[in-house]
Amino acid sequence: MSTLHPAPPAPVGGSLFGATTLICGVLMTVMAAIIVVRMFFGLASVTNLNDGYSWGLWVVGDVFIGSALACGGFSVALLVYIFNQGQYHPLVRPALLGSLFGYTLAGAAITVDLGRWWNFWHIFWPAYFNVNSVMFEVAACITLYIIVMWIEFSPVFLEKLGMREARQKLNKVLFVFIALGIVLPMMHQASLGTMLVVMGGQVNPLWQTPLQPLIYLLSAIILGYGVVLFESCVAASAYRRQIELHLLNPMARVMLGTMAFYLLVRFADVIWRDAFALAFQPNYVALSFWVENACFIAPFLLIGSVEARRNPARLFLAGIAVMLSGILLRLNGFLIAFDTGPGWSYFPSVAELLVTLGIFAAEVFGYIYITRRFPVLPREPVPARAAQA
Repeated sequence: MSTLHPAPPAPVGGSLFGATTLICGVLMTVMAAIIVVRMFFGLASVTNLNDGYSWGLWVVGDVFIGSALACGGFSVALLVYIFNQGQYHPLVRPALLGSLFGYTLAGAAITVDLGRWWNFWHIFWPAYFNVNSVMFEVAACITLYIIVMWIEFSPVFLEKLGMREARQKLNKVLFVFIALGIVLPMMHQASLGTMLVVMGGQVNPLWQTPLQPLIYLLSAIILGYGVVLFESCVAASAYRRQIELHLLNPMARVMLGTMAFYLLVRFADVIWRDAFALAFQPNYVALSFWVENACFIAPFLLIGSVEARRNPARLFLAGIAVMLSGILLRLNGFLIAFDTGPGWSYFPSVAELLVTLGIFAAEVFGYIYITRRFPVLPREPVPARAAQA
């Protein structure tokens, strides 16, 4: 039996023009037009935000959900650099690329949602720092993390440009940025949960708990693995590549273990606080609670056995289920189960939905462009005999 030699990353190549990139281009153009209108005529011109719901889809979807879906790089880094599982190293660059676009676009999107967006520079000016604010901690950590990720990913560009000396110098200090790339997302993902805590009684007791920082951190790690499963399956299909089952199979097992601990914490907390009875009330909030947790449980049914984890279709579906679970966890806490008082309601406008779709389209377009033109994905495995020929 022939063995496979590990191969370095290489550009996929091929044309950038296709149905996917065309759709992404249209969605990004529509998004840009809506943003221009918003910048000149205010939030009321394109959103359904009001005094009761000052945060809508753009903050919850683009920041809270977008940053969680961008945790693939962080989750894989935990395996490779903290738990010393070097066999997962081929997954680092693709996962980091997804994280890079997710966080960068989330950081840019938050500017669109600010009422006085022209004061965005205040976040960078020490005189305006409020170190007692959890929002400040989130903003500072996300900003630093975006910078750190670009530095972590810069070897891809240096290799493409043939700058070997600069690449070698960067390698000597890269461990510092790798460490920051693990600590920073742990801090701000937990703090995103804290932001839910400080909203107090406006949040339904099924989601209002002091354990939200832990719940959000655990779910972000789980989402990171789910996104890697999803992206790996999609990239293998779109680029007609061999799927890396030898890496995804054991990684999925790690994901399931983390998810089991998450579910234990989640349900133990709800039961301990005597809030579990609310999950059985005949309303849409209780239904959303069960749908959310059904998505967390579904991967056990889809890929619970070793044999099932060898099936790419099951891995793909498990990845989708995991992403839906994390999305619902955040939508439930900040929108669906959020009640600011009588007389107020919120549902995103068409323009808000189109901007959110445009941001995700930009991520897809960026991923396609970088993987086709820069060394991100590993080369297709070459049989040992062929390599020696």
